[in-house]
Amino acid sequence: MPLFPVYDEKPYRLSGVVYGALLNQPSALEQIGAAAHEPPHKAPPKGPVLYMKPRNTLVPDGQAVLIPESEEAMRVGASIGLVIGRAACRVAAGQALDYVSGLLLVADLIVPHDTFYRPSVRFVARDRSCLLGGKIATDLDPDALTIDVGVEGKLAQQVSMQGLVRPAARLLADVTDFMTLSVGDVLLMGARIDGPLVRRGQVFSLAADGMQTLEGTTQ
Repeated sequence: MPLFPVYDEKPYRLSGVVYGALLNQPSALEQIGAAAHEPPHKAPPKGPVLYMKPRNTLVPDGQAVLIPESEEAMRVGASIGLVIGRAACRVAAGQALDYVSGLLLVADLIVPHDTFYRPSVRFVARDRSCLLGGKIATDLDPDALTIDVGVEGKLAQQVSMQGLVRPAARLLADVTDFMTLSVGDVLLMGARIDGPLVRRGQVFSLAADGMQTLEGTTQ
């Protein structure tokens, strides 16, 4: 069984490379507050702050995510993933979405922590901690979507992609200014840092208009 979903139909199969944008939700910097101006940071970020979800983290929709033995719970980061349809390098914001073949719902589970500028790999790269939606959605505006996050059948949080620090096109332009995104890569637009906690044996879900609901379990 593959470690990440294989999409046999267009737009593309995934490459297995997933990047996430930290602090792209305005509420994130608000919650950090004055700490953003203190060492070692000294100022809010002027460019995108990225992290990576390597292949060991990726789980297809319908499979269980893994809560590490050392942890009681993981925090669910709900986000929209931009699936790259052609190699993107130094693209202009006005043309950036032409490089996106579709969108994915993504549940990025992380170990609860307070270090957001330089998150330790052990917080964000745990085995089977990133659940990818089962279907790529097309013809949707990524900046207009709102994700309903459910835990045990109850609405736990709503995550809006409206009003991000860097909307989809701007985020792509800024990221590809210093690195190339390849076909099948996924760029997460950003999750809230106060995502709901899930514990072993719990069921959670992500839903957004026009997209196939993502459902996950924990073990």
